[in-house]
Amino acid sequence: MSADPPAPGGSFYEAVGGRPTFEKLVQRFYAGVAEDPPLRELYPEEDLGPAAERLTGFLEQYWGGPTTYSEQRGHPRLRMRHMPFKVNPAQRDRWLTHMRAAVDSLELPPLYEAELWAYLERAALAMVNTFEE
Repeated sequence: MSADPPAPGGSFYEAVGGRPTFEKLVQRFYAGVAEDPPLRELYPEEDLGPAAERLTGFLEQYWGGPTTYSEQRGHPRLRMRHMPFKVNPAQRDRWLTHMRAAVDSLELPPLYEAELWAYLERAALAMVNTFEE
């Protein structure tokens, strides 16, 4: 990956390596989720593959890549989509632990890493919908 900023008109998505980078991020993240029973309970599907594909598509679109996510699923509506699941601060922190490991595995240039991580922290905070255990 290049430490240079994207060319004028380029996107973050392109600058960090496109789909392969986001696939690696999501694969590493879900490897952690699979080994974390309390967090894994938030994923009702037996196979994490569909969740991984949805997250990859969402992140690609958010960062300037293909709009496949919205074409297939409509507007992201993240809070609404997560409302059926009890997301408390402990679950948020578990999610961030696995996402931190995934972000670190990318070895992005510091500016890109910081931008990606700042977004992920904000998104995780926004998903909290209860303070009950």
